[in-house]
Amino acid sequence: MTLDAVSAYLQGHSAAIGLVMLLALLAAFMLERRPPVVVAVLGAAAMMLLGYLPSDDALAVFGNSAPITIAAMFILSGALLRTGALEAMSGWVIRRTLRKPRLALMEVAGGTVFASAFMNNTPVMIVMTPIARRLARVTRMAATQLMIPLSYLTILGGTLTLIGTSTNLLVNGVAQDEGLAAFGVFEITGVGLVAMTAGLALLVVLGPVLLPKRGPRTMDEDRESDVYLSHLTLAPDSPLIGRRLADTGFARRPGLTLVARRRADRLERTGFENEILSAGDQFVVAATPEELASLAEAVDFRTGLTGVGGGVATRRDWRAKDLRIVEAVVSSTHPIVGRRLAEIPLLSRLQVRVLGLSRPRHRAGPTLADVRVRAGDRLLIAAASDAAQALQANVQLTHVTESSIRAFRREKAPLALATLAAVVLGAAVFGLPIEAMAIFGVAVVLATRCLEPDEAWASLDGSTLVLIFAMLAFGKGLDNAGSIDLAVAALQPLMAQGSPLLLLVIVYAATSVLTEVVTNNAVAVIMTPIAIGLATSAGVDPRGMVVAVMFGASASFATPIGYQTNTLAYGAANYRFTDFLKIGIPMNLVVGAATCLAITAFY
Repeated sequence: MTLDAVSAYLQGHSAAIGLVMLLALLAAFMLERRPPVVVAVLGAAAMMLLGYLPSDDALAVFGNSAPITIAAMFILSGALLRTGALEAMSGWVIRRTLRKPRLALMEVAGGTVFASAFMNNTPVMIVMTPIARRLARVTRMAATQLMIPLSYLTILGGTLTLIGTSTNLLVNGVAQDEGLAAFGVFEITGVGLVAMTAGLALLVVLGPVLLPKRGPRTMDEDRESDVYLSHLTLAPDSPLIGRRLADTGFARRPGLTLVARRRADRLERTGFENEILSAGDQFVVAATPEELASLAEAVDFRTGLTGVGGGVATRRDWRAKDLRIVEAVVSSTHPIVGRRLAEIPLLSRLQVRVLGLSRPRHRAGPTLADVRVRAGDRLLIAAASDAAQALQANVQLTHVTESSIRAFRREKAPLALATLAAVVLGAAVFGLPIEAMAIFGVAVVLATRCLEPDEAWASLDGSTLVLIFAMLAFGKGLDNAGSIDLAVAALQPLMAQGSPLLLLVIVYAATSVLTEVVTNNAVAVIMTPIAIGLATSAGVDPRGMVVAVMFGASASFATPIGYQTNTLAYGAANYRFTDFLKIGIPMNLVVGAATCLAITAFY
């Protein structure tokens, strides 16, 4: 067969070939032999190879506003994390949990839903996971009774606004390419509230019955994230001097626990919170790595241990000496094993500060200087550039890596929150384009140093963005090949005798089922033009069908692999795959029915 004949065959049967390629793409997604982003890029490349996607059309997908908006929202979410805004909210919840555990359950649920409505729900899930674990311990509940509901709440919260999930923004962008007017930020909120109410009702009624009551795995997955033992000394010029410890914001930091106060050779473990602070006061604390990095940059305290090699006492020294945060594990051959940490040789040889020590499944003590070191202990070390290189060459330390931990910029938190609020209000109240407002928000958080440029780019989920661009290109190839028109024409006779509600249910169900086994952004790109085509053929409002795709592409409750927050929950507690099926299938049915009825009422 000649090249011209092959070309003629490909063009003459383009619609059918495109559908075959679509089925092959979905099969590749489900088999998971290669990452979804690789499958999507291969699909787009195949469209170009077969001539269904000219290079101009392929490049045109980069002009779609949806991925740009999604990238901007990733950066705004990163600003909230970097400034400690989410950490502050989680700290407030934890304090409430300790006082009123049952009431805190409702507060956690409400806070999770609210946060997920305005920022990417994956970081919300990451931040709320340790809170849910703490809540489970305080209320004497199994973590398996809370982690799946937490994931479901982030999903349902994301459906309340256009910016709640990347899927909503992507569907909106594809719909605009198909000729529909842009959706407003709160246009889908009414449907989202109905879906969320139905989901919450099911969790309240069936959750206690269908959710497992299983303890942690033997590796103790229920413990909180890394916590380091450390030592703080109040600096002579600290503004905290003369104030009661209980009245300071320092005492309420969410990632910090005051263990004891040291006076002379005595440790006071209780009763010191109401005493007046004075220069040189010493405290034993347990803190997260991020909190220790923040304390090390602060002028209020000297953090950790130093030897004759010196260390960093002030924020000015910290910046001038270009210090780095290094994590290292003590090897079994290290001479310090069995001895006090204060005697570790690197303190006298190098310009370093040991910020803290972490011991798996156990809090070391009594103080950082006096802890007897064991093999496997992890050290968090602040070191100058040359000292960091020396640490990496130390054969008695293993897994020596420069940490990505950054200190919180808490003074910038109100600005980051105000920027996100301005983006939402500008788009929702004043009708400004969401993509323009999101880019404006990125400019503000970068200009005001809520986060640095490298941190902003690191907050981007590159795989998600490349997947979106590749699927947009694949979808354009399907359209050019005539495959979407062919699919609509094939389905149209089946819909001729059906009601608009039946058509809506079919679109929602198909989207939801595919989302359980295929990445939701890929499903959104494929289903949106099909839903619009079906609605146009049936003579119904296509906006309702598009909303069905938005919600169906997020309604992944029945498997731990269909949505990233489910995957996080799966790894955070002692779950089995079938646990998601037991509670997830009823969730899919109830939330789906409520969503379709709500769309019918609103559209």
